Amino acid sequence: MTFIESFTLMLALVYSVSLLYTSGKKLGAAIATIVVLTAALSTLYWPLFVALLMAVMVITGVHKIRPEFAQASQRPDILRNACQHAMALSFFFVAIQYAVHTALLTAQISPSFLRPDVTDAFLPIAAAIQLKAIVTLGFWDQTHPAGAVMLFTVLITGIVCKRAFCGWICPLGLAGEYIYKLRLKMIKKAYLPPAWIDWPLRMMKYLLLAFFAFISLGMHPANIPYYLNGNYHKIADIKTAWVFVAPGTITLVVFAVILLMAAWRKRAFCRYFCPYGALLGLISFASPFKIRRQKNHCLNERGDMNCDKCTRACPSNIIIHTASQIRTDECQACMRCVSACPKKEALGFKTRNGWQLSSKHLMILVLVIMFGIPLLAFAGGYWHSQTSNDIRMQLIQVMDYIRY
Repeated sequence: MTFIESFTLMLALVYSVSLLYTSGKKLGAAIATIVVLTAALSTLYWPLFVALLMAVMVITGVHKIRPEFAQASQRPDILRNACQHAMALSFFFVAIQYAVHTALLTAQISPSFLRPDVTDAFLPIAAAIQLKAIVTLGFWDQTHPAGAVMLFTVLITGIVCKRAFCGWICPLGLAGEYIYKLRLKMIKKAYLPPAWIDWPLRMMKYLLLAFFAFISLGMHPANIPYYLNGNYHKIADIKTAWVFVAPGTITLVVFAVILLMAAWRKRAFCRYFCPYGALLGLISFASPFKIRRQKNHCLNERGDMNCDKCTRACPSNIIIHTASQIRTDECQACMRCVSACPKKEALGFKTRNGWQLSSKHLMILVLVIMFGIPLLAFAGGYWHSQTSNDIRMQLIQVMDYIRY
């Protein structure tokens, strides 16, 4: 685990513990603290301890300088934006370190620093094969183990709190919002696609998901160890990265279409192309939490009023102001609708029995899942790739000839 990964992980967990404590959840804060310290101590990995110390110092400083931020007392939109931008900044530094590491390997120079293993999260097919290997064969891959860990982690977020990963964590969704805002500065009018085109476009991400599922889950169990121990898998991340370094004509056309769609419609990539979003959308139906509307408090139920602020605030254009609960796979638990509602008792992210998550507690839950599971995986020895730099340098030289 690189220092960037360690610091991001510890900062998120220390911040979550701090929020639990300041919001009165002292037992939860104590349990989380014990788990974090126990996991860190079991690794005996000094960068993790340095990262933990730095995270404590940063959160302590924030408490003194910006107590409202330290206690997450801002409006939900500000809180979500801060979380998204912090994650995007972390991914940016990880991407730089990975790019430099890979460039050195390509130049036949063994880097003196580690490759960020979290980049394995961008190998969803390999990760799905790994999970199948674990379930069916008890085989634990040591080449890209972080990929399976991150896929499992994201799936848990979907089961627990719907598509909150999309609404609070994913940097691609944030990038899409900036592209859309840039287009609005030049062309003010919003161009929503008609329903007869929107529905088929939405199915594209499910077709991509079905394709990836067929490739990964369709592999016969007897062939899985051969693939996971093969040369292709050892440099699958580099071969994937090369698509962006040296894109072909088809790749450039696909990128251009995605960029145009992102500029045309808000969060178009999430809505139309992202297979992760499709998977989380399906899993999110199992989540006990949903946006639920209390009719007796809603202004829209009064005869002389017609309030639809929640619907207008939704980036996915979900009709909220007339629904009792939102069951759609497009809800990203972004809490924009809850933030926009003028009657706070009318709308909430709740379970059927009325247990409600505020924006602050939803963020805590997402951060604890997203960073707690990788910490436990690292403590258990299932995070760092066991493929040496020497092997990767050798395989890079013949990368064009390596196939499945």
